[in-house]
Amino acid sequence: MDAYRVLLTGGQGEYVEKKSRFIATVRKCESEGEAAAFIEEMKKKYWDARHNCSAYVLGERGELTRCSDDGEPNGTAGRPMLEVLLGEGIRNVAVVVTRYFGGVLLGTGGLVRAYTQAVKEGLADCTIGRMRPGSEVEVITDYNGVGRILYLLGNAGIEPLSSDYTDRVVLRLLVPAECVEALHRQMEDATCGRVRFEKLRDLFYADREETGILSVESNG
Repeated sequence: MDAYRVLLTGGQGEYVEKKSRFIATVRKCESEGEAAAFIEEMKKKYWDARHNCSAYVLGERGELTRCSDDGEPNGTAGRPMLEVLLGEGIRNVAVVVTRYFGGVLLGTGGLVRAYTQAVKEGLADCTIGRMRPGSEVEVITDYNGVGRILYLLGNAGIEPLSSDYTDRVVLRLLVPAECVEALHRQMEDATCGRVRFEKLRDLFYADREETGILSVESNG
């Protein structure tokens, strides 16, 4: 399966157009039930708003999508919101845009632009990661070799998930699938073979896009 984008943390953004407020709340949802509960939560929270429009994309391939205009003219809210999520390639995500009417009609084009921009503002407040294929690896070495191994990991941008220093050093790592073989060879060379490198399992893991830091959240 190819890598895909996910939310690591949700967020909220706001857009104002001709005194109408558009408040976008974005949240990670992994099922229709979660998405429905989130939408209902927002409707209760913003009960006094004119509209609470929604869209969501579920599944690792984005195979399930839904959207609602919630009383806005057909195609002016839910669909543009959904198009932003699809265009960003984010999976298992839901967004609700709450509109407080400002007294001025925006027209069809104005509504599309406003709902589109509101979702973008909401996403800008989120932490987005990428689910990518990798392997959980256990590395065992001695104290002479651990410094060289940590140096290699630092160059690769990989932080150990855990480390155990006793009579030997045991590191547990998440390694991108395309780097496993090369990293194994580099560790063998750096320690003159004084390392045991064992792949425990293959999985998908979340990699924070803006920092490259690996998250322990995994799907595998």
